[in-house]
This record gives sequence, C-alpha cells and structure tokens, in this order.
Amino acid sequence: MRYRTLGRTGIKVSPYALGTLMFATSVGNADPAESARVLHKALDAGINFIDTADAYGDSEEVVGKALRGRRDDVVLATKFARPTGEDPNHQGGSRRWIMRAVEHSLRRLQTDYIDLYQVHRPDPSTDIEETLSALSDLIHSGKVRAIGTSGLPPSDIVEAQWVAERRGLERFRTEQPVYSLLNRGIEREVLPVAQRFGLGTVVWGPLGQGLLTGRVRKGGENDLSRARFFKHLTDERRLDVVERLIPLAAEAGLPMTHLAMAFTIAHPGVTSTLLGARTEAQLDDLLAGLEVALTDDVLDRIDEIVPPGTDVSPVDQAYVPPPLQSPHLRRRPLAERSAA
Repeated sequence: MRYRTLGRTGIKVSPYALGTLMFATSVGNADPAESARVLHKALDAGINFIDTADAYGDSEEVVGKALRGRRDDVVLATKFARPTGEDPNHQGGSRRWIMRAVEHSLRRLQTDYIDLYQVHRPDPSTDIEETLSALSDLIHSGKVRAIGTSGLPPSDIVEAQWVAERRGLERFRTEQPVYSLLNRGIEREVLPVAQRFGLGTVVWGPLGQGLLTGRVRKGGENDLSRARFFKHLTDERRLDVVERLIPLAAEAGLPMTHLAMAFTIAHPGVTSTLLGARTEAQLDDLLAGLEVALTDDVLDRIDEIVPPGTDVSPVDQAYVPPPLQSPHLRRRPLAERSAA
C-alpha cells in the first residue's frame, strides 16, 4: 500500500479508505459480525483509514466493537452536524452540540480520541468562528487530533481558513466532497482550493452510489435498494453516461468498479477515496483493484465522455445551499421587484 499524507497533518493514510455507512444495521449489513470481518479484512490488506458518522445509525457502535484490540492500527474519522434526532439542538455546528456530540461518538467508538473530526454538512445558522473555537478546544484537550469538513463550498473553505488565521484557531485540515466518474464538479474549484490551502481531500461516492458497479443498465431493472429514495439513481442522463463507460472499461480490461475507483485517486488533489463495502464479497472485488493505474489514454477517453469539472447531474445527498432550496431567499418581496 502506498500511503499518502493527509493534507499537512503529517498523518499517513491509505489511498482507499473504508467508509462505514453500510455497517449500519438499519440501512446496510444487518449482521455486525460480517461488518467486523469486512473491517478486519480491510486492515489486513493495508487500509488504515476508517470513516464513519454519528448520523449513520448504529455504525459507530459497530465500528467501535470491531476495532477492539486494533484501535491504534487505524486513523479513525467520524462526523457530526447532521440531525441525530427530533431535538433541533441535536445537530449543527454550535459549541453546545459539538461538545455533546463528541462525547457520544467517543463512547460509541469505545475510544478516548478521534483522529479526524469532521463537520458533516455546512451549518449556515452558526458563525464559523464558534464552530472552529469549539473544535480547537477539542484538539487542545486531546480528544480530537485534526478537524475537517464535508460538502463545504469553496468560498466557505476560504472563509474558514481566513477566520482560523485571523482568530488564532485550529484550521480545517480536510474536506470530504462527492467525486466520481459521474460527478466531477469539484475539479473546478473545490480541489484547486483544497490544494492551495494544503487540505487533504477524502472523496465519497466513487461508485456513483451503485450506478458504477456494472449492475445497473439503461432499460434494465434497477435492483439498488436506494433507488426508491434517490432520484439520481434513476436519472436518464446518468444512465446514458454509464452506457458509454461500460465499453471503455471493457476495452481497458477492467471491471467497472476498478475503473471507477482508480479514476478518483488519479487526481493529484485527492488523498483518499471511500469504498463502502457492505459484504466481504464486495470488499474482495474492490481490493482486487488496488494495483490498477489508469493510463493517460483511458483518462483522455473519460474526459471525452464526462468533461473535467462537470457533473452529469447532482446527487441527492450532496449539500445544497439554502437559497437554492427556499424561494424566499432568492426573491425580493413583490413590492421591490420592479426597476421603477
């Protein structure tokens, strides 16, 4: 395994990291024992980076139990900020919630420190200085080693870096955006900004949430369980692109999964890509592609199908700024809309 440095933290991590949403028994593998076997097999293969979140059902508990006796072997990351219940204060980036959320995660993970603690989604209602101040205190207390974000727009990444420098606070050291053959939008601004500030980038969704496994074909039956909830898994534009990528993978002599995973770690701005194996068989398939390196010719062909810096269409789980969700935030009152 060729380990990479996570931004400027000095922490060495594997280019493939293990995402554990599928360890949650309610949405992924209902058998925690098999999830533990997946985790152990990943560690045995040289993967040393494990990512979870407090919003992933019981994933943190499953990970914590599976890591007994092997905690010191891994770089352990988790996230906060997404809702974890009905209480409106059990979410976001406020100091009040951060201090509670970290204690909950430490208990569930059965550890006394978190290597990377990430803001799961931006919280426009909380001043970024408050969030950074609370997270800085966690670093100074030894409960957290480094901090990062997930889904932060590039302008917010810059603002957070400026606030940290101006106020003498700890800096965000990583960003976790969506990135795949179908979603290359981060190449336009997010990755260049991350590189400029020395952030490590840990990308999620490299298999297009299942569309890039080779199992889903246009006109065929979509057996992805999540397709009932997410529009992007049945989007005709995405399916059209998949149909063009499948023969490219075949010509390169690669399974679609290997093409998709290798593509994400070929970008110099990407540190690690999260593989979300639910079963041992899925992990075995992905581990078989550890040595795949895409040639310039293959990458050029991909650029022709999905131009650099473009998204075929957005994914449902991606962060959407409030003005794009609420019409009243992008429309003046009726009485003020005319020019005269």
